[in-house]
Amino acid sequence: MSETNWYVVTGAPSSGKTTLVRELEKLGYRVAHEVARAHIEQQMDQGKTLEEVRADKRSFENSILNAKIAIEADLSEDEVIILDRAIPDSIAYFEVAGLDTKGAIEKSPRDRYKKVFLLDRLPYQTDHVRIEDIQTAVSLDQGLEQSYRMLGYDVIRVAVMPIEDRTKFILKEIDIPPKS
Repeated sequence: MSETNWYVVTGAPSSGKTTLVRELEKLGYRVAHEVARAHIEQQMDQGKTLEEVRADKRSFENSILNAKIAIEADLSEDEVIILDRAIPDSIAYFEVAGLDTKGAIEKSPRDRYKKVFLLDRLPYQTDHVRIEDIQTAVSLDQGLEQSYRMLGYDVIRVAVMPIEDRTKFILKEIDIPPKS
């Protein structure tokens, strides 16, 4: 597996990932949005409750993992792309859900992503698709860092700061001008 020009933005629920990725998208960067949120919203649009969507943890987490794999398989390795979560995130989510992580580890690429940014947690807020509590968010924060490090990635922590400053920090690390 070869290195790509993909940059991962990850973090626990309520860390500001989606806001940051949208800001980078506004600046002209190509992004791949979070799979789990889209999956949950699609299921809810079809009449399911959040609890129904997430009732079978194994099925839910496998669906998300497989969707990430399919999305990344269709991306150009040469194009600069910002990923709102990537395949290795599933390792932490499987672990926190009490599921066997072996399959998620085996399916996670090593030395593929250019850089991995882990956003420090913001004050916890719930929304219409987020069910994790604050302790789960803390566990995910630690698990995400451990998952990427286990696969050999250097993880760049992004401190809590205004969105403009987080954006500048990422852009300095990417050091590639946005597409116009």
